[in-house]
Amino acid sequence: MQHSFRQPARFLSLRARAAGLAVLGAALLACAPAAFASGTAQLKAFVAQVHAARGEFVQREVKAPSKAQAASGASMPTLGGTSSGTFVFARPGKFIWSYEKPYQQVLQADGENLYVYDKDLNQVTVRKLGGALGASPAAILFGSNDLEQNFTLRDAGVKQGIDWLELIPKARDTQFQRVGIGFRDGNLEAMELHDVFGNVTLLTFSNIQKNPPLKADAFKFTVPKGADVING
Repeated sequence: MQHSFRQPARFLSLRARAAGLAVLGAALLACAPAAFASGTAQLKAFVAQVHAARGEFVQREVKAPSKAQAASGASMPTLGGTSSGTFVFARPGKFIWSYEKPYQQVLQADGENLYVYDKDLNQVTVRKLGGALGASPAAILFGSNDLEQNFTLRDAGVKQGIDWLELIPKARDTQFQRVGIGFRDGNLEAMELHDVFGNVTLLTFSNIQKNPPLKADAFKFTVPKGADVING
């Protein structure tokens, strides 16, 4: 998805933001019961049983070599930025994904609209939520129980004690090629978002609470005082 607003180079890329949204979904697979052996079964259990959750995340970017680097013989990816923060969500379509380090930025949805707030710019971009999710990895969290309508699911084996599940979007116009989700004893250990440019977003999660009590207006977005509002 694309936003038409000014974004300094130091800010996370739009792709990272999209990954962030996607991440929210997979993040809470940690709440799935350990009784299920396969990653696929755990994902389906999560979608069916976890209606809301909150927790913390760390997000790391791995950049693929640029065309210029590839032309000069470079083939190894490079480490990009690392960010961290908190999240809370309630399906369908309500969440707050807050980057706290190294820069403060908030992605928030109230079920109808998606708000992206850049604190340093004091700027809010607003767009309809429906088109922002679609068959993206975010649908893992915010969508309904029809994951297999938008993704092809398959178990990807065990690596270093972690059971991996792979989701491949069925839509051809998505910016992600595949999404990897790793579990250990029913808890989410890692998530990998592979985009069409060869970049990878790595996510880890901690302190996850499933189905916590949430206030009725928990996801209502209030525009910060003096902030510029842009409709995307």
